[in-house]
Amino acid sequence: MDFDSLLREVGALKDGHFVLSSGRHSNRYVEKFDLLRQPSATEQACAAMIELLPDRGQIDIVAGPTTGGILLAFEVARQLKLPAAYAERSEDGALAREFRRGTTFPRGARVLVVDDILTTGGSVRETLAALEAHDVQPVSVAVLVDRSGGKSEFGVPLVALSHMTIETWSPDECPLCREDVPITRPGTTSMQGLVQS
Repeated sequence: MDFDSLLREVGALKDGHFVLSSGRHSNRYVEKFDLLRQPSATEQACAAMIELLPDRGQIDIVAGPTTGGILLAFEVARQLKLPAAYAERSEDGALAREFRRGTTFPRGARVLVVDDILTTGGSVRETLAALEAHDVQPVSVAVLVDRSGGKSEFGVPLVALSHMTIETWSPDECPLCREDVPITRPGTTSMQGLVQS
């Protein structure tokens, strides 16, 4: 089964009328937690991600950012029989993210960074910046879905299970608003809540 089919099977790839966190509107949305709530589907996705890695035998630690990246880092690390590390939001604001809770890295450790949905690459960049405080070597980045249109560069190889180009519109240019298609705000506490356009 290809990954887009898996996303549809678990209900994570949605069609409709959505307000994105940017405020723009779209007719498609990937709700990563509909996948991550399903351990078997997450296990399948992580196994497929590992198969794509060009350097899977050259990894010492798997790191991921909060929130979805933590679940993926854990599962990828479990399958590779490696330790996992988690980049959390910084408490003091000096960095966007940091490795806390006693996390240490062996000197020169080779680190795979994993995340869920890549749009601007912000959380991956923040995780890579947090790794700079340690004597480690990032070797690659792996994501479930690359929505960046190939615009994200990290200085290491990037692999993705899916590449999606999801069209978006400003609210005043949205064809779905003109057609009065009901709209939802994904990522909020309730996907059921409709909002007026």
